[in-house]
Amino acid sequence: MRKSRGLRAAVVAALLGLAAALAGPVGSVGAAEPAPAQTVGDVTGFDADGAVYHLHAGKAQARVSFVSDLTFRIELAPDGKFTDPTGKDIVLPQGKPPRTHWKDAGDAYELATGKVTLRAFKAPLRFELRRADGSLVWSEAKGLSWDGDTTTQTLARGGDEQFYGAGMQNGRGNTSHRGHTVEVGVDDNWDDGGHPNSVPFYLSTAGYGVFRNTYAPNTYAFKDPVTATAKERRFDAYYFAGPSEKEVIGQYTKLTGKPFLPPLYGLEIGDSDCYLHNANRGERHTLDALKVADLYTQHDMPNGWMLVNDGYGCGYEHLAEASKGLGERKMKLGLWTEDGLDKLAEQVKAGQRVAKLDVAWVGDGYKHALDGCKDAYRGIEDNSDARGFTWAPESWAGAQRCGVQWSGDQKGTWEYIRWQIPTYAGASMSGLAYTTGDVDGIFGGSPKTYVRDLEWKSFLPVMMTMDGWADSDKQPFRRGEPYTSISRKYLKLKESLLPYMYSYAAQATRTGVGPVRPLSLEYPDDPKAGSDAAKYEFLSGEDFLVAPVYQDTETRDGIYLPKGTWVDYWSGRTYRGPVTVNGYHAPLDTLPLFVKAGANVPMWPGITSYQDRTAASPLAWDVYPQGRSSFTLYEDDGVTRAHRDGAAATQRVDVAAPKSGAGTVRIRVGASRGTFHGKQTSRPYEFTVHTGDAPRGVALAGRQLPRLHSAAALEAAGEGWYFDPSDRAGVVRVKTASRTTDRAFSLVLRGASAVGGK
Repeated sequence: MRKSRGLRAAVVAALLGLAAALAGPVGSVGAAEPAPAQTVGDVTGFDADGAVYHLHAGKAQARVSFVSDLTFRIELAPDGKFTDPTGKDIVLPQGKPPRTHWKDAGDAYELATGKVTLRAFKAPLRFELRRADGSLVWSEAKGLSWDGDTTTQTLARGGDEQFYGAGMQNGRGNTSHRGHTVEVGVDDNWDDGGHPNSVPFYLSTAGYGVFRNTYAPNTYAFKDPVTATAKERRFDAYYFAGPSEKEVIGQYTKLTGKPFLPPLYGLEIGDSDCYLHNANRGERHTLDALKVADLYTQHDMPNGWMLVNDGYGCGYEHLAEASKGLGERKMKLGLWTEDGLDKLAEQVKAGQRVAKLDVAWVGDGYKHALDGCKDAYRGIEDNSDARGFTWAPESWAGAQRCGVQWSGDQKGTWEYIRWQIPTYAGASMSGLAYTTGDVDGIFGGSPKTYVRDLEWKSFLPVMMTMDGWADSDKQPFRRGEPYTSISRKYLKLKESLLPYMYSYAAQATRTGVGPVRPLSLEYPDDPKAGSDAAKYEFLSGEDFLVAPVYQDTETRDGIYLPKGTWVDYWSGRTYRGPVTVNGYHAPLDTLPLFVKAGANVPMWPGITSYQDRTAASPLAWDVYPQGRSSFTLYEDDGVTRAHRDGAAATQRVDVAAPKSGAGTVRIRVGASRGTFHGKQTSRPYEFTVHTGDAPRGVALAGRQLPRLHSAAALEAAGEGWYFDPSDRAGVVRVKTASRTTDRAFSLVLRGASAVGGK
């Protein structure tokens, strides 16, 4: 928080002043001269030990260790002594190394797996990576170099090579870093241009990634050539040979840990405030949080958890009673680590399920922040049956496995919205699956900026409001109408999309790829997807394209839609990409939002909390038929860790439709495979199928369903279908009776159209 940042800045300034005083004036006798830069020399010795290879270059030594067929590590010790300050903190055990072989090719040693060959040139020592087919992946423009404080790798840059990653880079990240210099480290700058939650990892569209295994600050200059420097006199980097960007992220997160799976309440909006010793609004008590929780209920608004002591000196009281009261209101209790992590066990036993960390209590980033994240995560899991769920600023590599990365303290403005848009999708390129900032910032803000910010952040996996530091409370119902109604609309939409987002969260635990993505990740062959043309938009999952409004206007220009057919979520209008949409009409209640044709989106209709679901609740599918497509729904109990032992289920929906024009749309809902506590053994289904026109008939499992002639008639019926021409350019609504979940069934719409096919 701001107070900790000021304190740390003062300490740093004092230390710098002391260092300057000890060093004396510039040019004085005894002032240390910087060490001259050196580049590694010729290879003077070589030996092999299984998948580990040693190369001697005079006093310096290099070591190559293969982790898998596509992952390996290069270390350089200028003084010949290898060290690893990270120990077992970041890199996880990787199992048995692959089979490798080597040969002396005359000018180089070739170290190979079945998929890649690393060439170590001899005079001087210089590395180059090629695939098994001989194609070049990367090549050092010169050998590894060092001076008294840093080590640097210098790589040749490809003609159209693009670069992403480096963790959370405020205002950047979802477009290419090519031509730019990126800093990785703790800088206490949580505004545009800062880099909280940095990660010493980057990836290239040439099909590789690099993770610098260190706690030292890094500087990556993606110029020609590319220079990657760490502020330490040792070189230690892991390389991932993809070949795709998604595979690179997967390999990196296999090494450092897959993203954790949040509980369902963690994907709902959270509320942070101070309910004791609030300097801004006077004395309140912890149990007053329950009155605010009641306001969420009274305003028919979702809220998953409340952080009841977000403020220095805030404290708390009656913790167990507060937890019980929030639970009765379908919310979980969260606490800020004001008193340190040593209090966590007793707090969790009293009901705490969310831990928000802060630099003042868990250290100055790097190892301290990573250790704090892991300790808080374990503290929740060791003292309850819940999943660890933490929030923290200034994280580091590995933190994706234990927490949400939060961008820090900002002020609610239009500029705040603008630069946050590229930040979170960009962070996904470093394996950070859950990143966010406070709705309308921690300070300032306005009714308009509040709802505009909330609209698009509803399509991030995680979000929260923070109230204790602002001049007035900033819950989504505080601004009055029409702002309260707009906030309710988007929060309830977020709630209904929980099965979609949760399925992507589960996918992230397997692939390392988070739900929020830059366009370039899904459209790597589209040069505009990684350019400024797509800087202020992102994908939520693969199917939603979000283009937030970040100015005080009702018109959005410059919306880039890549290849494919895109459907305006609100109107049903279709666009054929690639195309740039200008003049999009976006009044205050309208977020520019597009769905990709072929999408099959699972939803929970009509809920304000995931806890509203019962054994008889319907599962809805929002279908945009075009060609062949599928989606696999993931389900578990949403709260406990039983899923880690296999207590989960999946259900796949496949759709076959015309690529264009009229025809037949076939929807096959597969059997739900797997089991968990609370799983629905049967449930009704609802479908909204965006055909644009009425089919000739609808058959469920080979049986014709009755056609009804109004939405009210469909609502009253047990089964049937209704075509609504006024709903988003024409939607077929289908309703089924309850069906057993362990058997597949089909839904056939005869004579329907593909999206945009009329």
